[in-house]
Order: sequence, then structure tokens, then C-alpha cells
Amino acid sequence: MNKFDLGLPKFEDTLFSTEEQRQEARLEKVMKIPISEIHDFKQHPFHVRMDEDMVKLIDSVKENGVLMPALVRPDKNGGYEMVSGHRRKFALEQNGITEIDAIVRELDDDQATIIMVDSNIQREHILPTERGFAYRMKLEAMKHQGKRNDLTSSQVGTKLKRADDMLAEQVGESRNQIQRFIRLTYLVKELRNMVDEIHEDGFTIALNPAYELSFLQIKEQNELVEVIKETLATPSLAQAQELKRKSQNEELSKDMMMDMLLADKPNQKEKISLKMEEINKYFPKSYTPNQKKEIILKLLGEWHKKREREHSR
Repeated sequence: MNKFDLGLPKFEDTLFSTEEQRQEARLEKVMKIPISEIHDFKQHPFHVRMDEDMVKLIDSVKENGVLMPALVRPDKNGGYEMVSGHRRKFALEQNGITEIDAIVRELDDDQATIIMVDSNIQREHILPTERGFAYRMKLEAMKHQGKRNDLTSSQVGTKLKRADDMLAEQVGESRNQIQRFIRLTYLVKELRNMVDEIHEDGFTIALNPAYELSFLQIKEQNELVEVIKETLATPSLAQAQELKRKSQNEELSKDMMMDMLLADKPNQKEKISLKMEEINKYFPKSYTPNQKKEIILKLLGEWHKKREREHSR
């Protein structure tokens, strides 16, 4: 049965005596909320790191407090979920402060995701895979919203813009570049760390080769990580494309990866390749490939200085 609007005030409006009071009640207010009652956004793609920028923020919060309130939404299980303000919350905690100024807003999952991404994506220092996860989350949220709009809007004479085109316009990237970043989210963690240049052994992979490697099966990616550690080499773009082709043809094996990474790359200077099993016997098992490399270079440096002293006599 359809409801008719008789122009009567809503029940909640009858609790207030004036229109001014009713408008005031609808305004969002900044509240002090215990930090212990706020949990991070689910699958938050932007990691809070103790880097130079964070040190500056901690010092700023100590001197000036938090200048902009955080944004949280009520959690149906109790407490609040942080939407925007993870770094500010961390800075407050480092200063021993237990409350944060925050705006409480009712948001559905898609609205919260879009606001969370938009409030972080313009930061100066964002890792490539953080950007990839953020683009992926926002794109999925935009698609969900688009489906709901499809169900409620007239389709006559309407051409809906693709969600990825809208996202590309909003962030100032091409649609293809956005897809390249999103593909990084399909890499295993160790390969993602290489793309972000935070791998514990110092290995790095550029964006374009990483995009190609993201099409490898998970098992193949894990095998590639092992091969990289054994050969101390990462794939070039051409090698990554060849690995992808062989994977799609179901021809790729770990031995094939090994042969490929040990081969000279085009325009590469002459190098010496050592297999890890040839040098592992000289190091404790706990040593990482990067630690082994540093020791080898240090010993070579000492050997070189010794030879120079001998020749100067």
C-alpha cells in the first residue's frame, strides 16, 4: 500500500520546537572518541609506516594537536570503523593521547570505501601496490553503485559511463595505467614487496615487468621468487613477457625460469653468475642472499686493498 505525504513533520522533528533546532540536529558534529573504540578500515590498502613523513606528523601532533578531525562510521558490532584518519590516530597514539576528534557518519560499504580511497590517494608517498589495491577497491565500489543506479534510473536515452573511465578522470591516470596498477594486487607478497622496493633482500622489479608477471599462476610466482633468490637476478620486461607466454601455454617450469634469469639480458654488461648452492656452504643458513652479497663485496674490497698495498712496495 502506497504511503501519502500529508506534509506533516516527521516524528523526530516533533522533538524540536524550531526549524533552526531541527537543522542543527542534522549537522555533523566533531566528537571526542576513545582511540580504543576505533578499529582500522577493513583491508585498508594504505599501510601506516614509521617513515620520515610519519616522524614529522608525530612532532606536529605533539606541538599543535590534530588540526583536522578524523572520519569514522558506526560499527554494527560496537565501536567505530576508521574511514579517514589512520595516520593521525597512529600519531596520537605515539604521543600517548587516548582520544581523537572525529566526525561520526552513517555510510554504507561502498560510500566508505570511496571516501577512504579519495582521502589518501593524493598523498605524496604511496607505494605502487598500495595504489593498486586502492584503485581496485574504489573501482569495485563504483561498479556496485552503478548497478544500483541501473536498477533505479530510466534506461531510455541514457548511456552510463564506464566506472574505470570515471576513475581515470578522477585520479588523472589513463584507464590502461589504472589496470596496470590493479594487476599488481594479483602478485604474491614477496613480488609485491619487490615492486614496492621494500623487499628484505633488496630485490626490485619495475612496474611493467611486474604487470606481466601478475598473469603467472600463484605456484609459478612462488617458484619465481625462489629462482630470484638463487640467481640474485630479477626478470627484465622481455623476460617477464616470455614467462607470461610460457605460463599461458602451460610450458613454464622452474628450471626454465632459472635458465632465463641466468642468461644475459640485452644491453647488459658482462657479469659473473654464481649459483647459490656454490656459495651457500660458506655461510650460516640464517643469512639472506643480500647479506651474503654484502659480505662477498666486503671481502673483495679487502682483497683489492691488500693487492694494491703489495703492488706499491
